[in-house]
Parts: sequence; C-alpha cells; structure tokens
Amino acid sequence: MFDRRHFLSTASGFAAAFAVRGSLFAQLEKVPPLPDRSLLDKNEDAYWAELRKQFLIPENEIYLNNGTVGSSPAPVLGAVFDGYNTTEKMDQQDPEDYPIWGYAAWNEFRDPLADFVGCTRDEIALLRNATEANSYIANGVDLKPGDEVLMTDQEHPGGVHPWNLKARRYGIAIRKVALPLPVKDAAQVLNLFNDAITSRTRIIFFSHITTVTGVVLPAQELSALARSKGILSAIDGAHVTGMMRLNLHDLGCDMYSSSPHKWLMAPKGSGFLYVRDEVIDRLWNTIATEGWDEPRLRAERFQRIGSSNLPALWGLRASLKLANDIGLDRIEKRHRSLADYVLAEMMKRRADSWTSPDAALRCAIVTVNVPPIQRMELEKWMWNTAKVRIRGGEPSKLRLSTPYYLQRKDLDRFLEKFDEYKKAKQIV
Repeated sequence: MFDRRHFLSTASGFAAAFAVRGSLFAQLEKVPPLPDRSLLDKNEDAYWAELRKQFLIPENEIYLNNGTVGSSPAPVLGAVFDGYNTTEKMDQQDPEDYPIWGYAAWNEFRDPLADFVGCTRDEIALLRNATEANSYIANGVDLKPGDEVLMTDQEHPGGVHPWNLKARRYGIAIRKVALPLPVKDAAQVLNLFNDAITSRTRIIFFSHITTVTGVVLPAQELSALARSKGILSAIDGAHVTGMMRLNLHDLGCDMYSSSPHKWLMAPKGSGFLYVRDEVIDRLWNTIATEGWDEPRLRAERFQRIGSSNLPALWGLRASLKLANDIGLDRIEKRHRSLADYVLAEMMKRRADSWTSPDAALRCAIVTVNVPPIQRMELEKWMWNTAKVRIRGGEPSKLRLSTPYYLQRKDLDRFLEKFDEYKKAKQIV
C-alpha cells in the first residue's frame, strides 16, 4: 500500500499542501491493506467487498461506466507516486542514465505486460491509449487509392476516424459490416465479414469488444479468415485487457491496440500497440525521432515519441500485478456473473437486449434499449438523485459496465432506481 509518510519525508516542501483533510494522500492513508487472496476461496462476497475499499469512489456512489474509464485502486495510485518520487530526484548513478523518458526500451514494464497479454516484448509498444495505437496502425499501413478497409458499424470514434482521415487524404475506401442487434452467434459475424470481403480488401479492422453494445466478437476466427485471404487483421482491444483473458499469439491477429485504463484499472494515459513480429517491418512510424528507421528495435520504435509520462508505467505495472494476484480467471468469472445478473433483471423489466444471447459473446458490458426513456435524462437523474453513474447512447440505449468490485446490492440499487424513475414518469 502507498506509504504517505515516506513520500512526504522525501518531499517535505509539499507536505503542508498534501496533508490537508480530504486530499488524495489523506484518502490513500485510510485505505486498508489488500484482502488476503485466501478469503476469495472462503467467502467470495466478503473478498470483493474488501477489495472495493481499494478504490477512492465514495461508498455512496455506484460506478457502472468502466466502459469509458476505470478507477485506479490504491496500489496503482501508490505506484504512480513512487514513480515520481524515484525518477524526479534525477540522482541516477550513471550521468547518462537520467530519465530520457521517450527513448528507452522500458523492458521492466513491457515484460510483465507482454506476459499478461501473451506476446513477446519486441512485439509491444507502450503508448497512451487505443486511439493513439489505432492511429499508428491507420497511418502506418501502406494503402493505395481504392484499397478497402473493412470494419463494423460499431467502432469507437478513436477506431474509425484514423481510417476516415486516411480515406480523405489518400483515397482509400471504408466499408462497414452492419452487426445485428443483438449478434446471435459467432457464425453470424463470420458470414457477414466473409460476404463483405472483396478483391480490394486489404485490412480488416474491428473491435474485440465493441463500445456500442459490448459484444465480444470472434477475434480469433476473424483473424484466421483474414489470414486465409492474405488480408491484414487489426483489432481495437480497448475493453479487453483486464476484463477477460487475452493471448495475442493464440488470437493470431497482426495488430492489436488497447487501453488498460478501462478494465485493468491502470493509470489514464497508459496504452499499448501490439504488432506481430512478421508484420513490424511493414508498419511505418507515425512519429519520427531517433530509432524510427532501426529495424532491430522492433516494436520499441513505435514508443519513441519524446519525453513521456514514465510514472504512469509504474502504475501500469502495479495494475498488472494486482490482476495477477487476484487471478484473471477469477476476475473474468466475476465480470460475467455480475453482467449476467443485471442483464436478466433488465430483461424482466422488458428491456430490449442488444447484448448477445450467446454467453461466449458477452462479458462485463450489458447493453439494453429502453424506449421511450431518454437515456440522457435518465443518466442525469440517476446521478443527481442516487449517485449512480451510467452511460448510454441516443435515444434510449443504456450501457452498463460491471467491474469486479461491484456488489449485488449495488446492481439492486440501480434496478430499484430504474423502477422508481419509470414509475415517476408513468412508463409501463
């Protein structure tokens, strides 16, 4: 756990400012130690309830929007502060070893991340988020006017707009597969993509888990389909890291982006780009500095962007350790259990499910359509009257995220308030 006294003893000039009641340091000082993992086997509900105390989200607030951004727990925040405390002294033994932060291999951070996502160190670059990584992909792949990129109609703006820019600048074509609401099964998705591929298709780009409905697309099968036709595959995996198990080599894709600040609860501004080793030399750099044209650097050359926020990587490493200590299988199981519960309850309330009925194609995001409710009005009402944070889309879509630390009572409170809102609005 973060040691506030140690930090303040080495930064006494800031002690007075940070010691005030309600400050971040004061809050972290009150966070209890992490629960022993043995409690998970003895009393699972008690374990997750104890783990909830690691988050600074006030006890009276319920956060159902990890799909946008997660809350970093105390061990991650502590690691960030430790990173600043260590690096800002500028007292490295080697006079050339001070943090030239934009030009390092960062293997101490890449190694645990590569192990966590199932690839090699040389295939991964540490960036700020999936949007940045998606832009590297779109800008870096050689395409000619008329070449086609095939994607879904459920891509995040940070996924589709890098390709829109390339289309406007270079004359490539973007074609979209319309995903059903909901997707019935993996075969349905594969058939839609297979039928949409043309002789001009050069790359398939899709979200592993879409931001629109949270459907888990059959990424391994789609990557194999692309490979069989000599087409590149690039995946926006913003939601996957920390939500469910991921092995990039098993997935078989050529490129993959992610934002661990969502479900891994890593610091904001910590993302990554994976490029399969056989494809690295086909991807041009977007940002050029020393090493951009050095093949031996492999994926490292994509993270050489100049001065960077190194302490965020300390936090990323801590978030990986926390997930490993809990056990990602346990985390994924918890995600699915909570999501299945709230989905079943919303369907009892006659919500129109846009979440796949196939359990393999859903995890920790539930999306329902609830007309005539206006989602923004409900979203504001939920927050202002009940301190429940939700997210959705116009006019009546609700997207409910279920991070592992939530309690069943939290979901019941949302459901109770949802019923209360409908009653107040006389919605049957």
